[in-house]
Amino acid sequence: MMRHGIAAAALLVALGSAGYAADGGAAGPAAEVNPFIGTTNGGNVFPGATRPFGMAAFSPELSPLPGRRFPIAAPGGYEWRSNGVRGFSLTHVSGTGCTGASGDIPIMPVTMAVEQSPSSVDAGLSYASLLDHQKESASPGAYALTLENGVKAELGATDRTVLGRFTFPADKPANLLFRTSDSEVGSSDSTIRIDPATRTVSGSVTSGNFCGYLAEDRRESYYTLHFVAVFDQPFEVGGTWRDEKVTPGSAAGSGGTGYGEHGHPPAGKGAGGWVHFDAKRTPIINVRVGISYVDAAGARANLNSESPDGTRLEAVRAAGRDVWNRALGQIRIDGGSHDDRAVFYTALYHALMTPNLYSDRDGRYRGIDGNAHRLAPRQTAQYANYSGWDVYRSQLQLVTFLDPQRGSDIAQSLLNQADQNGGVWDRWTHLTGPTGVMNGDPSPPSLAAIYAFGGRNFDVKRAYASLKRAATVPTPKDLERRGCPVLCVGQRPGLDRWLQLHYMPVGAPGWGTASDTLEMAAADFGLSELARHAGDKPGRRLFLQRSGWWRNLFNPAATPEGGYIQPRNADGSWPAFDPASDEEFVEGSGAQYLWMVPFDPAGLIAALGGRDAAARRLDEFFRQPDGAWAVTKSGALHAEMDNEPSIASPWLYLFVSQPWKTQETVRAAMRQIWTNTPQGISGNDDLGQMSSWYVWSALGLYPLYPGRAELVVGSPLFPGATIERPGRRIVIRARDASAAAPYVQSLRVNGRARDRAWLPAGFVARGGTLDFTLSQQADHRWATAAPPPSFH
Repeated sequence: MMRHGIAAAALLVALGSAGYAADGGAAGPAAEVNPFIGTTNGGNVFPGATRPFGMAAFSPELSPLPGRRFPIAAPGGYEWRSNGVRGFSLTHVSGTGCTGASGDIPIMPVTMAVEQSPSSVDAGLSYASLLDHQKESASPGAYALTLENGVKAELGATDRTVLGRFTFPADKPANLLFRTSDSEVGSSDSTIRIDPATRTVSGSVTSGNFCGYLAEDRRESYYTLHFVAVFDQPFEVGGTWRDEKVTPGSAAGSGGTGYGEHGHPPAGKGAGGWVHFDAKRTPIINVRVGISYVDAAGARANLNSESPDGTRLEAVRAAGRDVWNRALGQIRIDGGSHDDRAVFYTALYHALMTPNLYSDRDGRYRGIDGNAHRLAPRQTAQYANYSGWDVYRSQLQLVTFLDPQRGSDIAQSLLNQADQNGGVWDRWTHLTGPTGVMNGDPSPPSLAAIYAFGGRNFDVKRAYASLKRAATVPTPKDLERRGCPVLCVGQRPGLDRWLQLHYMPVGAPGWGTASDTLEMAAADFGLSELARHAGDKPGRRLFLQRSGWWRNLFNPAATPEGGYIQPRNADGSWPAFDPASDEEFVEGSGAQYLWMVPFDPAGLIAALGGRDAAARRLDEFFRQPDGAWAVTKSGALHAEMDNEPSIASPWLYLFVSQPWKTQETVRAAMRQIWTNTPQGISGNDDLGQMSSWYVWSALGLYPLYPGRAELVVGSPLFPGATIERPGRRIVIRARDASAAAPYVQSLRVNGRARDRAWLPAGFVARGGTLDFTLSQQADHRWATAAPPPSFH
C-alpha cells in the first residue's frame, strides 16, 4: 500500500538496553513481543500502548528526520531514527503508507514557560524534547519514556480510553500542551475547553486528508474525534493559541491547520491550549482520557465506563497485558530461537491491531453519512480503518480464523459503511472517510474470505446483493476520474469498459489498467464465492467466468523470453511493453504482476507453456543469474516480497510439482525481510497484512485463494504450534524443525499420510493435527504427484 519513501537504512540496532518490557518481564506471549520491530525502514508501525483492535492508541509523535519532504516522522507517528518527541497522540493506525493518518490530540509535557505559540514558525521544535532509546521501553499495552527535558511519561490504554502519568522535575515549570489541531496530516478545525474546577480538559479535532497530498480534489475532512481528559491533581489555566497568537489565561479556543497547497499542514497554522501544574507540590500527574467519534457525551461515557475515577495506570497496564496474552495465546508456539519467537509474536501482535474498534460502549457510531447509528442485529462492534487492497490477501483470514465473531463484525461494518455511502464499498476507509486509495474492488474477496473462515454472523445475502449490483451496474462515480489515479471515487472505476471489453484498457479510469484487470478478476472470483454462499447459482457461474478475463491481457509474444500479462489498448492492440516497467501497474512491475492469479494457477501455468516453462520462469524470478536469492531489493524483474503484489508467488511452485522450492523460497523471504530489529519489516506493514503473511508462513500454511478456506502447505518454522479457535483446535508438530530445515519429507493429517501440499476447507472448519517431518535436504518426491486445486 502506498510506499511513502522513507529510505531503507543500513543500520543494525540492538534493542537490549532500549528494551521492550515496560512492565518488566511479563509472563506469556506478550512478553515476547518487541513493539519496536518495524519502526524504521518503512514499516510505519508504532510502539505505544493499545489493545487488540483498539480505538485508542497512546504513542509518541516524533519530529521529522532532517531533509524529509513531508512534515511527519513516519505514517505511524514514530520513526526509530528520529530523536525529537512532539507529543503523545491518542489515536494511531498501524503500518499505513502515504504520509500518515489519525495521530489525534498530541499531548506534550514541557518544562518551560509557554510564551510563543507552539504553532508559530519561529517556535520550530522549541516545545519538542529529545528522545534517548536507552530511556524508552514498550510492551503490549504499555509504553514509557524519560524525555530529555526530565519528564517521565508512562502510558497505558483500554479499548476507548488512555491513561498517562507524567512525572515532572520539581525545579522546573510543569506545563502540559494539548496540540488539538495537530493530527498527523493536519485538520480543518479543533476545539479546546479548560475547566480547572473539574480538573478537566475537553475538546475535539476535525480531520481526514488520508493520502490527500496525492489528489488536490481529495484534501478533505471526514471525521471528528471528541476527547475528555480528567486529571487527579489541580491545575491552573495556562492559555490557548491559534496560529501565531498566544492568549494567556484563555480557557477556550479553536482552529485548525488546514491542508495547505500540497496536502500537508502549512507552517504557522494550528491551535491548542495548555494547563499549568505546581511541580513542587504535585510532580506526579495522572490523566484519564476518553475518546469518541460520535460526540462529547460518548467520550465521557466511554471514560466513565472503562476508566472511572480511581483507575490506576498499573491496573490498566496489567489488564492490557492479560488481554494481549489471551489474544496472542491463541497461537502457542513451542521451541525456536529467541529472535524467531520475538519476530513471530510481534507479527501476530501487529496483525491483531486493525481494523480498529469504532463504536462507543453504548453501541453508537458515526456513519459515513455523518449521522449517528447503532449496531445491526447480531453485531457486537463496528470497526473502521479497512485497507482492502492489502488485507483481503491473508490478514482478514487470520483474524476470522482466530475469532469468527470479530470477522463477522468486520463484514457487517463494511456493509454498514456501504449502506451509508450510497451503496459504494470503498477500497480504503479511514474512519468515516471513503478515501478511494489503491485499486480494484477488494470487498468481495474480503467478505468471501471472512465467510469461508467461519465468520457467518452477518447479512451475507444483503451484502452479496449490494456487491453484485456494484459489479454489474456502472455508477456515475465509476465513470468519472475524480481522485484518480490513486484515490478514484468509484468502487469499480471504468466498470463500463470492463463489461464491454472484458479487460481494463489503457486510458480507462483507475490506477494501472493491467493491475486493475487482475484486481477485478480477483474481485469477481471473490464475488462468485459469495454467490455460492448466498445461493445464487447463475451469479456464481457469471462471476467465475468473469474472473477468467485476466487471460485477455496475457500476450504470449510479449517479449522474446516469453509471455506476460501486459497493458492493452481499447482497440485490442498491444502497446510497447517492458516487464521491468511499472507503467500501467500499481506498486510493482509487469514481471512482478505476472504471477498474481492466485485462484487459477493452473490456467496461468498453461498459458506460460506448461509446468517446466513456468518453473523456469519462477526460478528466474526468485534467483539472480548466479543463483543468489532475489526475494527483495533485487530489481523490477525479480520478486519484491515486502509488498503485496509478490507475496503469493512463492506458493505457485506447488502447482508445478516443485513444493521444495516453495518451502525454501518462503523461508528465504522470512529470513531476509523479518528480523528482531527496528528495521525488521522492510516495507509498510499495511494494517497488519504483511505481518499476517509472516504468521501464516511460519505456521507452514497459507490462504492462497481469495475468498476460499483451502490452505496451501509450506513448512513450519517451529517444532510445535497449537492454534485455538472457538470450539476447534489445530495442532502442528514439526519434527526436526529449525531455521536451516525448511524441507518437508512427509506430512500426516490426523494421523493419515498425505502426499498433497494443500488442505481442504474442512480442515479449517473442523481442526485437527498436522505432523511434519522436516529436513535440511530437499525431498523431490513428496507432494509432486498432484498439485493443489485451481478454481476456474
